[in-house]
Amino acid sequence: MKDLQDQLKNLFPDHVSEPEEFQEVDNELWMQEEPLICKYEKRKGKATTIIEGYTGADDDFKQLAKEIKVFLGVGGSFKDDSIIIQGDYRDKIMSFLKDKGFKVKRVGG
Repeated sequence: MKDLQDQLKNLFPDHVSEPEEFQEVDNELWMQEEPLICKYEKRKGKATTIIEGYTGADDDFKQLAKEIKVFLGVGGSFKDDSIIIQGDYRDKIMSFLKDKGFKVKRVGG
């Protein structure tokens, strides 16, 4: 059985394949000295966890918000320099952020 490259060469004999280049995506977030604030609030009768105090770029904070939402499998948003996660996940979020290398401070409750 021929491998895929040979089959493609037979189908497209004039095609010149370009070398594949893999670009590594730099997912490093800017670490800061001040701890992130992780607090619990009720908004419109629903529990929310709010993370604020990030002093890096907004794009990095949005990436962090996405990683937290995927990790927890919940919804949330990024507004006004804070991450809003649906539900009370302070302990899980704090351990997730500590594993990433952030300092985290729990506020309230």
